[in-house]
Amino acid sequence: MTLRIGIAGISGRMGQMLTEEVAAAGATLVGGVCRPGDDAKGAKIYEDIAALAAASALVIDFTHASTVIPHAKALAAAKIAWVLGTTGLSAQDEAAIDHAALSIPVLAAPNFSAGVNLMFALAERMAAALPAQAYDAEILEMHHRQKVDAPSGTALGIGLAVAAGRGVALNDVMVSGRHGHTGARKDGEIGFASLRGGQIVGSHTVSFTAANEQISLTHHAFDRRNFATGAMRAALWLAGRPAGRYSMKDVLGI
Repeated sequence: MTLRIGIAGISGRMGQMLTEEVAAAGATLVGGVCRPGDDAKGAKIYEDIAALAAASALVIDFTHASTVIPHAKALAAAKIAWVLGTTGLSAQDEAAIDHAALSIPVLAAPNFSAGVNLMFALAERMAAALPAQAYDAEILEMHHRQKVDAPSGTALGIGLAVAAGRGVALNDVMVSGRHGHTGARKDGEIGFASLRGGQIVGSHTVSFTAANEQISLTHHAFDRRNFATGAMRAALWLAGRPAGRYSMKDVLGI
């Protein structure tokens, strides 16, 4: 029996690409949910997330942060696996995901690109090797002009990796969007800068800068298809797993 997949946000750009990826993988597209009036290109539209969950074995979700808590409750109640790519999550959203993962397998990722997830792993190792007192960590990201959250979920993922490498909590050392008379940079800060313009899919750089050298990692995304392909890879990996919260590290074995 093929894997029955539902897509939350099926009418969006990512939803349409996921529709194609489901077919390419030989899985069964059950249908999806979307905003009223949106064009789902012939796919079956369900009344709500609970109805979609009842018809699916796994739901891939690229919607909006405002849907995370109700989706977590509905999918946990239906005992349906959940691949979540929504960004801009609050602490309450994260808590809802963790709670859902007590009863269903959940794979939540700020980015499903294999390259970006390797970047997370490398950034953590670099942060552990380069002392915070000597190497200033800065993260720069640029996205298309329609993006509504900043810093991006991927940039925050890089920041979390750097913080993990240094053994600190990101919220304690994060500095975002400097403006005005900020004073000298403090040791151990992890800085963020966000740029918006045009139709850039996504560009991220993390730099570690000391008095005498700098080392940087950069990733450029050229096509959103990369994210859809990665999400489908995650879905195939997650299907049949026990309840718990997973990441792309698990999928990639890194």
